[in-house]
Amino acid sequence: MNTINWSCSEKKIAKQAFDTALKREYAALLDQLKRSAAKAESRDDIWDIHDYLTEQRKLINQKYDYRYSQLMFVFGILLRQKWLEEKDIAGLAEEKLVEVRRIAYLLSRE
Repeated sequence: MNTINWSCSEKKIAKQAFDTALKREYAALLDQLKRSAAKAESRDDIWDIHDYLTEQRKLINQKYDYRYSQLMFVFGILLRQKWLEEKDIAGLAEEKLVEVRRIAYLLSRE
């Protein structure tokens, strides 16, 4: 797909799906942070939490790219990682859905 056109309704669906996935991932990260903090007993534990959060921030910032030219790839990753469900992107053009599914499938084979 060299040129990807997004209708107004698709842009709204994409934005909502993107925000939903990001919210889910941050909620999971917060849950993990709370569990880790509750178990922390030493200063090394604090720095381990810091290192974990730094790594997660890098991964999240790399993954969540809201450029329309990148969204199908982003959605494929998010679908594969289960931050998105197919119902979250329902309403996108069929060729976009096929491409997102294809990307998720290819990522599952890695």
